[in-house]
Amino acid sequence: MDDFAYVLDYLKQGRTSDHNFHKTPLVIIIGETEFKFLEAIPKENAILTVGDRVYIGKDQAKRDRISTVKRRIGYEELTASAVSELPYTLENIVKLQKNIYLKFFNDAQPISPRMHSLELLPGLGNKTMWSIIEEREKKPFDSFEDLSERVKIHHPEKMIANRITQELENRNEKYKLFVKG
Repeated sequence: MDDFAYVLDYLKQGRTSDHNFHKTPLVIIIGETEFKFLEAIPKENAILTVGDRVYIGKDQAKRDRISTVKRRIGYEELTASAVSELPYTLENIVKLQKNIYLKFFNDAQPISPRMHSLELLPGLGNKTMWSIIEEREKKPFDSFEDLSERVKIHHPEKMIANRITQELENRNEKYKLFVKG
């Protein structure tokens, strides 16, 4: 499980579908590296806003705003607010961990004789894939800006975020590049 997650939605009164008399506040979060959706219970008096990075790891002493992770949820259980916040949060994660995703552009390999893993990125076609491969053979990309400049693609971080969203929306996606389980 991830040690950190990002807040997608904060439900101060819990879910409307919860029929308990005493409603528990809930936070809908997404794991930073495995991209698992979770429902968590915030600590009393915790101040949380959408987009916040929160610690959810095993060390209880470090948990300053999250009391417990209640359960894992699926994409279909996200609130409308969480769904609308998801692309921005994913893009932020990709930018903050750019070395991981830059490595993908520098090291991506074919999946089969007819398909390359780069082709799975939304908006990236065969011609661009070959441009990336040719450019990275000359010199590995050292930033998203370098990649954009040398290959003439706009916002590679959005391409990655869009692919992660596809993998999250469709649990049965045949090829998973970024989402675990």
